Amino acid sequence: MIRREGKRPKKGGEKDRERGSSERERERSGSRSGLTMRPGPIGRNPHELYYLRMQRTREKTDKMEENKATRKLRVCVATCNRADYSKLAPIMFGIKANPDEFELEVVVLGSHLIDDYGNTFRMIEQDDFDIGSKLHTIVRGEDEAAMVESVGLALVKLPDVLHRLRPDVLVVHGDRFDALALATAAALMNIRILHLEGGEVSGTIDDSIRHAISKLAHYHACCTRTAEQHLIAMCEDHTRILLAGCPSYDKLLAAHHRDDYMDIIRNWLGDNVKEHDYIVALQHPVTTDIKNSVKIYELMLDALISFNKRTLVLFPNIDAGSKEMVRVMRKKGVEQHPNFRAVKHVPFEQFIQLVCHAGAMIGNSSCGVREAGAFGTPVINLGSRQTGRETGENVLHVRDADTQNKIYHALDLQFGKRYPCSKIYGDGNAVPRIMKFLQAIDLDEPLQKTFCFPPVKEWDISQDIDHILETQSALAVDLGGTNLRVAIVSMRGKIVKKYTQANPKTYEARIELILKMCTEAVIDAVHLNCRILGVGVSTGGRVNPQEGVILHSTKLIQEWSSIDIRTPISDALHLPVWVDNDGNCAALAEKKFGHGKGVENFVTIITGTGIGGGIIQHNELIHGSTFCAAELGHIMVSLDGPECMCGSRGCIEAYASGMALQKEAKRLHDEELLEVEGMVDLKKAEFVSAIHLINAARLGNRKAEAVLRTAGMALGVGIVNILHMVNPSLVILSGVLAAHYQATVQQVIGQRALTSAQSIQVLTSDLEEPALLGAASMVLDYTTRRIY
Repeated sequence: MIRREGKRPKKGGEKDRERGSSERERERSGSRSGLTMRPGPIGRNPHELYYLRMQRTREKTDKMEENKATRKLRVCVATCNRADYSKLAPIMFGIKANPDEFELEVVVLGSHLIDDYGNTFRMIEQDDFDIGSKLHTIVRGEDEAAMVESVGLALVKLPDVLHRLRPDVLVVHGDRFDALALATAAALMNIRILHLEGGEVSGTIDDSIRHAISKLAHYHACCTRTAEQHLIAMCEDHTRILLAGCPSYDKLLAAHHRDDYMDIIRNWLGDNVKEHDYIVALQHPVTTDIKNSVKIYELMLDALISFNKRTLVLFPNIDAGSKEMVRVMRKKGVEQHPNFRAVKHVPFEQFIQLVCHAGAMIGNSSCGVREAGAFGTPVINLGSRQTGRETGENVLHVRDADTQNKIYHALDLQFGKRYPCSKIYGDGNAVPRIMKFLQAIDLDEPLQKTFCFPPVKEWDISQDIDHILETQSALAVDLGGTNLRVAIVSMRGKIVKKYTQANPKTYEARIELILKMCTEAVIDAVHLNCRILGVGVSTGGRVNPQEGVILHSTKLIQEWSSIDIRTPISDALHLPVWVDNDGNCAALAEKKFGHGKGVENFVTIITGTGIGGGIIQHNELIHGSTFCAAELGHIMVSLDGPECMCGSRGCIEAYASGMALQKEAKRLHDEELLEVEGMVDLKKAEFVSAIHLINAARLGNRKAEAVLRTAGMALGVGIVNILHMVNPSLVILSGVLAAHYQATVQQVIGQRALTSAQSIQVLTSDLEEPALLGAASMVLDYTTRRIY
């Protein structure tokens, strides 16, 4: 049994000497005070007895506190197969790296110890972990009865091991039948259980096992916000739930960029294979529908043979039905086929490289819907085994995989594509969170679980213990004509930190600066206790938000047309990325944080250097068939008006934009009609701007007032046209010129709009950074309401 550190127990002689010394001291003290002390308690002064009892109580309390302070938490990690070890190994390394806090015991059971499945316990030994116990718990047969018998055999063997090790906490992963035996034995032996990856949904018998383990477990470390909500809905105590992320992400995000990845690929697939030109196949049986899962496996192999690409096929796991699947594989000669390599096990570090650089992954392994998303590897998910899992856009589901042609067509659609990297299941910081969570476990708390019956928490309710609390945040990027800005924005719309640099003139310099600023912000976010869920980009011009491509930029941003902005940011940060036009972002900002919150139909108009905006109809942003909806600045209000930068004439932007006002200010200045008493001497100014025109109007310059009135009326007429086309219930003016136009616009609506539209209110925005907040809202809305 593992010993705990503490005070060395005193020997009998030492205790007697101490007792004699203290008795003699008390007698001397009593003689000096005139009291006669007897050796026994009878006849002692009652006050002295009281103080003796108090002193002994204090000594006992101090000793208990000292033992508690020096006591290590004894953690037992139990691993059953190659898959759960990839999740548990990072935690084991974390425990091992903190010997002053923890004592680690490792128990190995299940398919780790079976030769047909690669004797994978050896990789645990290669990782330099001492295996405290090896339990042969698998009853061969690979059918339903064998699984039940294996659970029973594990329950027979585990009590002796757990009694000998006496762990404070047993760490159990996932949803395997071996893990259910572990959790059952530990719960009945009054051992605290930490369950990893509870609360998830996959659509098979694994769900029932996973939820059963969650009900037995005392603590939970889950991977996604949805899984956390499921656990709370299952009446688990939210103060004992840690939203950690998947521990395997800590390893794969740090290790998947290796210089020797081609050596690993060639080692497993042959010398003539190329990156992104091979397939990884991993299909497991579905124990509730074995016959159909074997049929799907056969169709998958037929499709792969026809597809004629080099393929690495991993053997299925040990669940019921695996024996039939192996028979199918051998019947088709997969192990002898020149295009195929069939293997029982690949070390996780090498498996990461194979999945990362594959042209596609196919099957029904959870790796396809979880880890593969971190690399943007295209995945074809077959059948029902992962139904209900949260997935990234890299996953194409073939739930009814009933024909070879359907699977082949899915391969043809997916093979060779690359998708934005997804962090649905983790951000690479799970292990530090779990270590902190373990340190916070109070062994003096009652062992008996208590269940809670609250409603499911809303997204904006934070938790109140520091190892669970992290501010869900977005990284917002705003590409303006002058400046490039990046900000960390919280779920409530607070700008936690902002970074500003001059926008470079060339594409290469601009991309380099964006990546540099975003990387700095991601690093700062960790220290600011913010978890970055994704990146939102706001930019001028016409944008395809589905592809993350800037189609045509404004003239203010050079070398910025036909640019894929999503891919470089996603590849560098391993985060999902959303992109949209700055006018649309302003509308989204109002919808989430401003006057548009709770309003079903409204229009936002940005009044700045140019004129832009966004339209919200039935709570959705309107993009249009070619992504040029809500180009509000280019609504024509006059057939022969001033020339606009778009090449047309009489657009709102040609009257009411900052550039149009600057042009008019310069005209008045050149005619010496701009300056009035009280203004700063314009001869000393470097250039005349719209601000000078506004100041002149404020000080009574009639010419300047006329220009502003004309601009406001042009904007008002344009807004009347908008009211008659989309009939919003609210108009929001945003930007630096909004306050100067609001009254005039409201007046024009009252005079020129149809009676039914005259009551529509025009408000000026209260948001200081609409573009940044709108970019952030794309991330925050999508990542917290994902539905599959």
